[in-house]
Amino acid sequence: MKKSVAHLFVYAFITFILTGCKKVAVLDPKGPQAKLQADVIWLSIGVMSIVVIAVTAIYIYVLVNYRDSKLPKDYEPPYIEGNHLVQGIIVAIPVLIVIFFSIVSIISNNKVEATPEGYKGQKPLIIYASSSDWKWHFSYPEYDIETVNYLYIPTGRPLEFKLYSFGPITSFWIPQLGGQKYAMSDMVTTLHLAADEAGEMMGRNANFNGKGFAENTFNVRAMSPKKFDEWIRDVRETAEPITEEKFNELLKPGHLGQLTFTGTHLTFSPPPEGHGHGEKREEEGHGHDDGKQGEGQNHEKNH
Repeated sequence: MKKSVAHLFVYAFITFILTGCKKVAVLDPKGPQAKLQADVIWLSIGVMSIVVIAVTAIYIYVLVNYRDSKLPKDYEPPYIEGNHLVQGIIVAIPVLIVIFFSIVSIISNNKVEATPEGYKGQKPLIIYASSSDWKWHFSYPEYDIETVNYLYIPTGRPLEFKLYSFGPITSFWIPQLGGQKYAMSDMVTTLHLAADEAGEMMGRNANFNGKGFAENTFNVRAMSPKKFDEWIRDVRETAEPITEEKFNELLKPGHLGQLTFTGTHLTFSPPPEGHGHGEKREEEGHGHDDGKQGEGQNHEKNH
């Protein structure tokens, strides 16, 4: 009994300490996909809390009411076959929990693999996000610009990331916008996201890819469409063009700061032709962007 009280005290102390910690990124969503996933996490925590509280209460009740000190020394328990009702409950409850979470997982997974709720019918901003040791390259074919290790995105517009890698398998992840998805060297995977509000966020590679893994991160800034347009114009006026020679230097293993270029590497180093899980734009009637069709288009035409 004393151990149980001590355990409860430790749990309460840990909970108290953690309440003063910084918000967990996955529970501080800035977009519809991340909010859906956060809701599923909170639902899971709620169901598990109910189970833990119920089991703990039963455990304490059994310890108090059926402890050995309350029985005579010569007591011998009778032989019993078992209680079918209790056995049925013990089996049924876990089965029902598994069925419930299976349904929740299927529904939520289908939603996060498609265009975010509230953004269907809008033209997405397509960004090719490719990784190399140990950096991220972001190509905006619609605006004919490219960045390294940082990502600027507009709020209120669906985002469609085309993911692939120039080296080992990596995993593209912006916790406050949605879940992670693999980037591979021989195929393109698609990730649908959107940002509902402006702000600074952190993105990273979530799959170990060598000694530079810890610093394989990138900065993300969501901004209003107006500020995004201003940034695009500034890049076109001030950035230097990316060349094949320069891009090959960037692919060499190592860490870099934030870089900005006009043009994209898609013109001389196109992405893999294979397409993986998440390629749903054709089913939704959007067609497929080969990474070149948007070159030279003006952003103002989309508004």
